[in-house]
Amino acid sequence: MDSGTINIKKWVVIYPVYINSKKTVAEGRRISVSKSCENPNCIEISDCCKHLKLPSAVEIDKAYPRDFMQVGRVRVQLKREDGTLLNPAITSSKTSHLYS
Repeated sequence: MDSGTINIKKWVVIYPVYINSKKTVAEGRRISVSKSCENPNCIEISDCCKHLKLPSAVEIDKAYPRDFMQVGRVRVQLKREDGTLLNPAITSSKTSHLYS
């Protein structure tokens, strides 16, 4: 890779189903219903990342592995290359602020 390009392959992947309150844990939801939202899409997730000042990239051409009808995902950078946090308030992908 060129030194000017960004490698997003190491960023955290968020599929909209991970935070969809209408899905069950068996269907792929990863957080509690109280912290999730109804039918989120990739653009909304990306807007939230921008609000939190986290670099993100929308990948519309990707599908959720368990259900290929669920298309789109967002990659989010939580840490710099040296391992320091971009936003100290968000320490992991499970932090509730990321999904609120």
